[in-house]
Amino acid sequence: MVKGVLLAAVLLLSLPLQALTQLSASVDKNPALRGEAVTLEVTANARVAADAINFRVLEQDFTVMVPSVSTSTQIINGQSSQSTIWRIVLLPKKAGNYTIPAFTLQGLSTKPISLEVLNETAQTNNNSNTELFLQANIEQQQLYVQQLSYYQVTIYFNGDLQRGSLSEPQMDGASVMQVGQDAEGTELVNGIRYRTITRRYAITPQRSGSFTITPPTFSGEMIDRDSARYNYFARTKTVVQQAEPIDVVVNAIPANFPGNWLVAGLVTLTEEWSPDITELKQGEPVTRIITLSAVDVAENQLPDLKQGFPEGLRLYQEQPQAKSAERNGRLVAQKIYTTAVIANTAGKLELPEVSLAWWNSQTNKLEHARLPARTLSVTAVAGAAEQTSTISPALNIATPLTAPAGSSEASPWQWNYTSSVLLAVWLFTLLGSYVLWRLKAPAKPATQTHSRVRFNSSELKRACKQGDATAAKAELLRFAHQQLDKRCQSLTEISAYIQSAELKNQLIKLNAALYGNSNAWQGEHLWQAWQQYDAGRKQAGTSDKLQPLYPQ
Repeated sequence: MVKGVLLAAVLLLSLPLQALTQLSASVDKNPALRGEAVTLEVTANARVAADAINFRVLEQDFTVMVPSVSTSTQIINGQSSQSTIWRIVLLPKKAGNYTIPAFTLQGLSTKPISLEVLNETAQTNNNSNTELFLQANIEQQQLYVQQLSYYQVTIYFNGDLQRGSLSEPQMDGASVMQVGQDAEGTELVNGIRYRTITRRYAITPQRSGSFTITPPTFSGEMIDRDSARYNYFARTKTVVQQAEPIDVVVNAIPANFPGNWLVAGLVTLTEEWSPDITELKQGEPVTRIITLSAVDVAENQLPDLKQGFPEGLRLYQEQPQAKSAERNGRLVAQKIYTTAVIANTAGKLELPEVSLAWWNSQTNKLEHARLPARTLSVTAVAGAAEQTSTISPALNIATPLTAPAGSSEASPWQWNYTSSVLLAVWLFTLLGSYVLWRLKAPAKPATQTHSRVRFNSSELKRACKQGDATAAKAELLRFAHQQLDKRCQSLTEISAYIQSAELKNQLIKLNAALYGNSNAWQGEHLWQAWQQYDAGRKQAGTSDKLQPLYPQ
């Protein structure tokens, strides 16, 4: 048997290639319904290359799927015949009359085909028994630039779907991203029970004008019901369907809009102080955390806030943290602004109102998100003036937003050419002395120093007892990395995950000590607060949670 198969293969390979004498083209349906796939078949009576015909000329009027190419050879009574068949699935972009042009190969050409596409969809045709179709919709067809809108496409099928893929919708000058996971369900359409798969996209236009959303295309394999009736090993058939295109109008940003443009479904501002600011003490730091939350907005669209702090405050602001998540099929973005505030003088301080203008996409009106003005009462503390005067930002703290402008006095030292020569001679002498010392010094075996990376509460206790603020901070960062699984870079970030008010207060004091002289810090209270927090955490058996992304 093996010899017979090998002999047949040798005979096939030894057959001469036939010259092309026939080239024809046909479609499987004419007329076709709008949104219905049409299969174009081109047949050549010879074996030719798969890319011998270019079908890109059809892309102007149709969505063209990847061609399927098959070749065959038949031997009947010693006479051999060969053929090459191209099958291309076409989806008309709209109703109307189209002409599929002639294709030329080796001097032969097919006949042009006139195709009529009726302005009637397959799913509305009562006479059709559609096994699979798509429906698409968008929440709003009148949009503004940078206004996010949700585009939803649903696949309806009542057969045995084996596999399939769905392309993304496309729109010129807009960003498209999928939102959430696919949702499965069932729905009754024209008395037929369909299974459904629904996918949502967020479409954000970046320029104004009139646009058409090119709908997604589904391509898959389904069990052929006709073959399944008579054959246990049922064949599969290819199904290709496309949703309806949707026209949208994108309006320009209103010319009279104040501030940075922000269009959303809802915008809120919330404020938190740590510790509580019912009584603010001179020279002691507090942390102000403002959270900007917006619905139907991407995180990169959230603007910066102008907080407008008054004079008499020393400020250290961290880099704003932005994040986004999907909630019930909608995008929610959040931006957190954290500022360490230290009052330099006692008395009354007036914090102005924080306001952010935004455009309500639901009511189509201008609105403002506001934090009311606040009056702070600062109590004088003995020795606070001297402490604040020596505060300087540590290496991991941002540069102060407001710093007193000092007059720069002229230095009595005048740098000149002679000074440069003397400095160069001194550096050269120092370098030569170092090289001679290295040559005379006996070689010592290199020793490896292993850096400790695991958190040790005993080391934290030692640092607190000895007043070593730098070591205490390093141990607390190790704790956040390993116990809370958070990659915190500062004590302020750690405090966001801690629910103990006393421990938060001690972390702020430790941070303030790191600004200035860490040797003056006393860590007894921090160690006591840590012990109480750790005992409560172990008893609860869970770590502290982040605040909810979108406040209720």
